[in-house]
Amino acid sequence: MSKSVRRYVAPTELIDVARELLALGCRFQMAYHRHSGRSLEIVYLVDQGPNLEFLEIIVRSEGELPSLSEVAPLLSWYEREIMDLSEITFIGNPESFPLVVLNGMTLDGSPFDPNCDVQPLLSGTPASPSLPEIEASQVQDLFWGPIRADIVETGEFHFAYIGEEILHYTPRLFYKHRGIEHGLQNRDPAAGLILAERVSGVGTISHGLAYCLAVENAFGFEVPQRAQLLRIVLAELERIYNNLHFFAMLAKTTTLKVGEAFGLLLEEEAKQINAKLSGHRLLRNLLSTGGLRRDLNVGFLAFELRSLKAKVQDYLDSLANTQSYLDRLMETGILSADAAFDFGATGPIANASGLQRDLRVHHPYSGYDALSMKIPLRTKGDALARAEVRAESLIGAFDLIDQAIQTLEPGDINLYKPIVPVGTVDGLGWTEGPRGSCFYAVRLNDGIFERVKIKSPSFSNWKAFPLTVHSSNMMDYAINEASFGLTIAGADR
Repeated sequence: MSKSVRRYVAPTELIDVARELLALGCRFQMAYHRHSGRSLEIVYLVDQGPNLEFLEIIVRSEGELPSLSEVAPLLSWYEREIMDLSEITFIGNPESFPLVVLNGMTLDGSPFDPNCDVQPLLSGTPASPSLPEIEASQVQDLFWGPIRADIVETGEFHFAYIGEEILHYTPRLFYKHRGIEHGLQNRDPAAGLILAERVSGVGTISHGLAYCLAVENAFGFEVPQRAQLLRIVLAELERIYNNLHFFAMLAKTTTLKVGEAFGLLLEEEAKQINAKLSGHRLLRNLLSTGGLRRDLNVGFLAFELRSLKAKVQDYLDSLANTQSYLDRLMETGILSADAAFDFGATGPIANASGLQRDLRVHHPYSGYDALSMKIPLRTKGDALARAEVRAESLIGAFDLIDQAIQTLEPGDINLYKPIVPVGTVDGLGWTEGPRGSCFYAVRLNDGIFERVKIKSPSFSNWKAFPLTVHSSNMMDYAINEASFGLTIAGADR
């Protein structure tokens, strides 16, 4: 597992350095703020390329910094989040209105300031969002949410439209921002894992494993090979049930009721396998810093997964041969390769738009480098391409589990040593979850969290999603959103 290197940059050099890195083919992953003594640091995480160390660009600032959102548009939301939660202002951000702290709300302090003895309070009442002015006749506004139909997550969406055509779309999330990053502050790493596993209900392993890897990186822990391979089994089981749910919801939005029912049935079967293996349908309470909490008996998995894989393949073939389903996906929600790169799309969204990226291959962790896998790739960037990438990823998960099981040998499953490093240590961990890349950056002081930053795949993909809605039509919106497989909880944190 590659680590990270640091580069300190003066505020006046920031834009030039960013342009230099982008010209070299690097890609920004996230940005966040942390306190270092009495000063504030802004940290930009940069992917320098396959199997190269991640680069941390660190800028110290007391008040203002130049915005990088025009150079790297994916950073706009990170800058807005930093402005909401600190005293930093980014000059030149074209979307300099609130993101996490909704319009009409006020936060009377920085929740991540270790020098603050008083818990900052959020007050006020959410007001109308900041929206662009559209100068055209017959434009209508539709505000959908924050409470929507069924049991979907809370979010408000504004559509400016004429007839069926959507001129502009603005999502407003963070109605249920839970402050998990702040909740991890001043905690022992062993106590924080339960929060990490619950950032997103369907991302137990992707978040929990990234968290464990970050702590292990900070403390210098080695994880036994058996535990690493069992972690892969858990991660790919999570990928299987997530992707089955994805296809059920995609079938639902295309009014393919039989396809929806079969998808949910197969998802249920996958979750029952999870429960039989781990004791929990969502695979919770198994991960541990240094390995796993307990060993797993995988003897039954090969047979049950072989049976499930055959059913899944038949299901995917049936969908691929249903013309009414395909017709609704073709040309829906096109995201170009340039837009996917610039706005930070990750996982199946990026792969469907021609960006062949996967942390399991390009920055392997937990023993993935010993396994053989192919990154699915499509170039059209529409809903059909996203579904095809998901289908390949789903079948590939079965193959990876099979490889991991065949490689398993008896051995330890946890070599955790209760030795706490003295002073300040930093760690970085990452996973490639069903929805894309997940990063955890941690800073600990005498073994206690001083700062934890979570980069979830949905936070990235929600930023790119509106580009596919503008100039589309109302009838295709639900299909387009389903094809992105977004979660609001993952973004809200």
